[in-house]
Amino acid sequence: MPEMDWTAPEKPAQYCERRLIDAILDGAFPVNSNLPAERDLAARLGVTRPTLREVLQRLARDGWLEIHHGRLTRVRDYWREGNLVVLAAIAQHSVQLPADFATNMLAVRYLLAPAYTRLAVERDPRQVVAALQPCLALDDDAIAFTETDWQLQLDLTQLSGNPVFTLIYNSFSNLYRTLGEVYFGVSENRELSRSFYRDLLTCAQKGDADSASALVAKIMQASRERWMQIKT
Repeated sequence: MPEMDWTAPEKPAQYCERRLIDAILDGAFPVNSNLPAERDLAARLGVTRPTLREVLQRLARDGWLEIHHGRLTRVRDYWREGNLVVLAAIAQHSVQLPADFATNMLAVRYLLAPAYTRLAVERDPRQVVAALQPCLALDDDAIAFTETDWQLQLDLTQLSGNPVFTLIYNSFSNLYRTLGEVYFGVSENRELSRSFYRDLLTCAQKGDADSASALVAKIMQASRERWMQIKT
């Protein structure tokens, strides 16, 4: 018996939103340009005008568009006028990402990770030790490393006691997995992370938040440099 495909079909509003964001990111609707009139745009997308209107209102709330009644809808400069919702959407559209987006994301992680790791070790070193346990017996596999490393970083943001770290980190979830499988596809990078997990465990066992923060800063800088080598 053939296997059934249980994937739910994309709803018109979801399709419309995805196509509009794609069009903004790939420059079909450039920053500060005006969208076509509602009737024309609905026909081009193959959706009803009420569906389009609903999506346009949502994209305006999220920071993609600026709507003024009686005037055409403007595409905002989302790099300057956007927010975390826009950031999360950009990260999910990896095909249209600017060439330096991944590098910029790693730069942000370099700034944030030492801070939330320090807080996590200060607040609850035992839970940090527990969070590291899955990292100590990993299969030598890029996907396993990607998923486990993602979960470790997420645990550390939560253990920091500052939920804003978690919200920011979750914004990159899909992109992190995409990039992680490339990064951890290199055996030397997997070995570097194995060593990092062992060293971070030692810091957590000692309750040494300063050393943990310094260690994370070092590994984040190394991973940025190695990522740039992969992409060149």
